[in-house]
Amino acid sequence: MATKRNGHSHIRGWGADLDHRNRPAYPKERKPPRLENVHWTVPEQQLQQVRVFHSSQRPGLTPVFGSTLPPRGLSGFIRTQAFKLGENDLAHWLLLLFADRVNAVEGIVDDVRRSPRGRVLAGIAGVGALGFLLYRGLRKRR
Repeated sequence: MATKRNGHSHIRGWGADLDHRNRPAYPKERKPPRLENVHWTVPEQQLQQVRVFHSSQRPGLTPVFGSTLPPRGLSGFIRTQAFKLGENDLAHWLLLLFADRVNAVEGIVDDVRRSPRGRVLAGIAGVGALGFLLYRGLRKRR
């Protein structure tokens, strides 16, 4: 075996590409490849009808992209700021994570706003919060 000749047999996985029987993914590989005999070399560019974010390190949009949830609100603004930074910048990823959390809260607020029961619950919560703040303010004065 070639790995013993090279003296690297102690390294786990060394020479795994030498024999197909040693490759874990080999039986699962597709034969023939997926995109054989297609009528294009690059897919036709999808029309952009909403704002689509893409890396500042790429020259343009990929030919096909998702557009079901366009950015909006505060979370959209945060995403816009994140995509001004490069992908190697930690702030880029932290802003995207934060935008996801903000988007979740925006979704809850939107659900409450649209539901009649949600409006009542929001009103009760608002009155309760206002009462708590007033009580706390009066208590500190004493």
